[in-house]
Amino acid sequence: MAIHFDTTRPLDIILLGRVAVDFNPVDMYKPLSRSTTYKKYIGGSPANIAFGMARLGKKCGFFARVSDDQLGDFAIEEFTREGIDTSHIKRAEHGEKIGLTFTEVLDPNTSSILMYRNQIADLALHVDDIDEAYIKTAKALLISGTSLAESPSREAALKAIMLAVRTGTPVIFDIDYRAYNWKNRDEMSIYYSLAAREACIILGSREEYDLTEALIKDKTDDAGSAQFWFGKKAEIVVIKHGKEGSFAYTKDGRTYMAKPFPVEPIKGFGGGDGYASAFLYGLMEGLDIMQALELGSASASILVGSHGCSIFMPTLPELKAFIAEKKAAHGEMIFDKS
Repeated sequence: MAIHFDTTRPLDIILLGRVAVDFNPVDMYKPLSRSTTYKKYIGGSPANIAFGMARLGKKCGFFARVSDDQLGDFAIEEFTREGIDTSHIKRAEHGEKIGLTFTEVLDPNTSSILMYRNQIADLALHVDDIDEAYIKTAKALLISGTSLAESPSREAALKAIMLAVRTGTPVIFDIDYRAYNWKNRDEMSIYYSLAAREACIILGSREEYDLTEALIKDKTDDAGSAQFWFGKKAEIVVIKHGKEGSFAYTKDGRTYMAKPFPVEPIKGFGGGDGYASAFLYGLMEGLDIMQALELGSASASILVGSHGCSIFMPTLPELKAFIAEKKAAHGEMIFDKS
């Protein structure tokens, strides 16, 4: 694996993208219209990943905009409590509000969300917010695909990618498709593919790769997608298939499969962010791909068995205990398929 994380840099990773507030029902397993009681959490995929990596001991920074109100206060306070650097999380200047997500959990496997994202703070991130000197303090930069959905955030994200490339900072692209952010699929493919071609690590579902590749290549299978991105800058391509597991392809020609650890689910979302945070932690710790995948798969299972996402991210001892318990009961979950 040819990804070099510069150990002289003080931050492990800077993430860029969505910070939201999630409201998850306490009285679950009924339609949203009938739920009356909610718990409030920090949400948004890159925010959840930051929480997950911070819980595992990584030093995280963040580029974002949040609302200039009490919910913005809540976001910054929660980040600070987790030890995440907030020096580059700025307040919206024109009344934009932090995104609100109300979750409907009909059963442990069926969830949907109601999003409030008009005049949204995270998409007000501006090119002037992106600081090259700050990027140079980090071993890696993670771009969340949602940040590319609208100006001025998309230009800010693309500037961050350009500066990361210029400063030798590995780019990680989490495709993070959310249909409600985009006007059409062509627009999506344009900006996703621009980000993906500069990334050393790409993470997404099969659907997300199809959307990313729609304008630049014929539709193909997982191996075909991996080979295409290896022809750009990718060293690792992870393609997730939900309950069926995930595949990690490496540029040296190897393929690994991760089966989900069995767990009693509470909800059907959040696993992807747990997966990304623990998998990236493993890579940055110098673990081999199978060990990193094992951590990622375990974290994903823990998250779908938890009421929320951000504050339920596991610590390393919790991950190790979970893996030991599940492997004793069910055997190995990670396989070298090459």
